[in-house]
Amino acid sequence: MIKLIIVLLSVAILTALDQYSKYIALTHLKPMGNITVIKGWFDFTFVENRGAAFGILEGQRWLFVLLTIAVTIGVIIYLRKMKEKDCAHNFLKFSLILIMAGAWGNAIDRLLRGYVVDYFEFTFINYPVFNVADIYVVTGTILLAVLLLLVIKDEPNLKG
Repeated sequence: MIKLIIVLLSVAILTALDQYSKYIALTHLKPMGNITVIKGWFDFTFVENRGAAFGILEGQRWLFVLLTIAVTIGVIIYLRKMKEKDCAHNFLKFSLILIMAGAWGNAIDRLLRGYVVDYFEFTFINYPVFNVADIYVVTGTILLAVLLLLVIKDEPNLKG
């Protein structure tokens, strides 16, 4: 139970950092719209994203909120059943913490504002404007995939 509390506290702290970065974007960047950081490479660009990446599923705010609730419940159930065996399982927990924090950060935006605040923009490629919560989700998902595909192996069936 204490381990679950630590996980949820970690998610809350990361979510708070995401929300603070969005507060800065709302108060300082929104009035300007755009700040070039490295010309031709990187800008801070304020965007009200009402969908997912590239604006897909625009206006499906409740779908994303329900998905966040489902992910949270699934992760909590998994963590409660998880048996810690080695260091890889700590990385697995970390990846799930990142995914949940990102989902919560963007869900808070959708519930409070009706849109997600995005502000990081790589201008040298056609890539969506994103935020800290998106970084959490992408990093957590990549780590999770690497762990599941390359590191964590099923224990062999021992008969007999």
